[in-house]
Amino acid sequence: MTVGWKIEPDCRARLLELVPPRYVRVVADHVTRRPFNEPDAEPPPPISNARIVGRADDGTGVETLVVAMEGTTARPDGGIWHITWSLAEGRSAKESNELLSDKEWEPFDGGPLKLTPAVW
Repeated sequence: MTVGWKIEPDCRARLLELVPPRYVRVVADHVTRRPFNEPDAEPPPPISNARIVGRADDGTGVETLVVAMEGTTARPDGGIWHITWSLAEGRSAKESNELLSDKEWEPFDGGPLKLTPAVW
């Protein structure tokens, strides 16, 4: 199971128009808090202020949007809050973490983000 926040459908639709996915596999639906296999996992607390503040693309198949959650892009584990936006064949969502740790992301104001706490 994964714990995090799902992007509300109307917000996702707006973002997909604003930022057309570059790669064939569109993910663009959540911000992960933690990817654990916990049978009794509970949704995280609600986020009152989330915003798209940047983007990164490795040019070979991983595209991600950077998210500020309650005013910060820093996750508790030292990573950067993000949404894996799109992937080329053979690439995986976890590579977004590597992209953001290896490469500077470019500032981009994608506007507010509406998120719903979830476990999936």
